Amino acid sequence: MSPAVRALRGATTVDSDTPEQIMARTITLLEEMFERNGVDHDDLISILFTVSEDLTSAFPAAGARTIGLGDVPLLCAREIPVPGSMALCIRVLAHLTTSRARSELRHIYLEGAVSLRDDLPG
Repeated sequence: MSPAVRALRGATTVDSDTPEQIMARTITLLEEMFERNGVDHDDLISILFTVSEDLTSAFPAAGARTIGLGDVPLLCAREIPVPGSMALCIRVLAHLTTSRARSELRHIYLEGAVSLRDDLPG
């Protein structure tokens, strides 16, 4: 299969709204997403981060920059505050080029976010 543009999803939660927790959990999530899917730095097009409305102490993109992603376009936004939605949650949507079929991508959900998409293969 020739390379195509694909999107890779992931999410995690933090225990508390601190810059240290947001940075650490973001880094862990990104590293797991990239490792499980064989994503190299040059494969990345852009990454969109969203956070639940209770996370205000740091941008997840700041964590991404500490692992060498400063030259990748990064954007942070706030999730829609739907009643009953997951609290203390960081979500990621990474756009990349890959030769993998869409069905071969492994979306990664860690910590409290594992329950968000139990319909996806792990």
